[in-house]
Amino acid sequence: MTSGGDGALVIDGAALAGSAGGPVSIRIEGDRIVVVGPPAADRAHGAARHFDGGGLIAAPGFIELQINGAAGHDLTTEPEAVWGVGSALGRYGVTAFVPTLVSPGWAIVDRAMAAFLAGPPPDYNGATPLGWHVEGPFLSEKRAGAHDPAALRPPDLGAVEGWSPAAGIRTVTLAPELPGAIDVVRALVARGVTVSAGHSAATYAEARAGFDAGIRSVTHLFNAMGPLDHREPGLAGAAIEDPRVTIGLIPDGLHLHPALVSIVRRAVGIDRLAIVTDAIAALGMDPGAHQLAGRAVRVHDGAARLEDGTLAGSVLSLDAGLRNLAAFAGIDAAEALPAVTSVPACLLGLGNERGSLRTGSIADLTLLTPDLGVAVTITRGRIVHDATEGARWA
Repeated sequence: MTSGGDGALVIDGAALAGSAGGPVSIRIEGDRIVVVGPPAADRAHGAARHFDGGGLIAAPGFIELQINGAAGHDLTTEPEAVWGVGSALGRYGVTAFVPTLVSPGWAIVDRAMAAFLAGPPPDYNGATPLGWHVEGPFLSEKRAGAHDPAALRPPDLGAVEGWSPAAGIRTVTLAPELPGAIDVVRALVARGVTVSAGHSAATYAEARAGFDAGIRSVTHLFNAMGPLDHREPGLAGAAIEDPRVTIGLIPDGLHLHPALVSIVRRAVGIDRLAIVTDAIAALGMDPGAHQLAGRAVRVHDGAARLEDGTLAGSVLSLDAGLRNLAAFAGIDAAEALPAVTSVPACLLGLGNERGSLRTGSIADLTLLTPDLGVAVTITRGRIVHDATEGARWA
């Protein structure tokens, strides 16, 4: 959706994430990577701008699968603010995102699709929205979490008619045990929508039926779903067990105990774990009074809660989540990075162009310090964040 870069860029000397080799040179022309190889002996790259990547890690751009808002913008009440949210995400290493609507009314979904299809404003310089994540309203009243119970609706084939990635709908979260949910799953999957199970009281058998129908991910594992019981594994147990299912979780230290993050990572491995933030409009803002989908939220001590104390999304940034994942699970950068790069790209069916750094892929890069701090974020060949303040460019 964003326009490509204005000229050629060459990044020399960074270590390629996940590679055991030495430093590399990455050449970007327009919005594509055209060369990934050893650093050139000289800088005979014509008029390209050069970045000294020495001591940094070159990673694919981060992909955020679930974000409800940022920088004061709540997407459910103001879906047209998707571009304002995208403009705020470069500082966190995010190059592409799936903006999330929280149990929206159908008029809001229509506005969201229209905003997506209208495209970015002139000179937009932020992360690329990949289509909307419609989280609800086909959710269990028993597991509504921070969703307004009054906004929940039974699954309805007519309501989702026309939803597809081309129309602006990328992902839908629903409770697979609800009457009619399986028919909705099949219809959405047939149109290329990624369907996720969440906010659900599904039994193990009901979850398995959903996966057999085409559900391929679980929304924030353990949160807003039945517990993992030794006699009834429920949705959580079914999702961990099933190799077809990508696990989404929120590694903020509040939604899940750090030890549980480590347990899940060991159970599902490197190729099935995607971390998300579930961040709200308060991301990047001062603590205090905020909102989520029109509901009052107070942010205090790093937690976002409704007035009754229910967790209401988070104020976690994706780069902080990545660092938490590495620390909680005791893994290095190469093992942690797929959770924000290749795994979400493959889940969304975008693995051919996103989630890896190779010739021909979209020029989305995040340059990281050894401790996984964000140095530079490049989206479709354009620099959208530079913590070096230009010191490394020539």
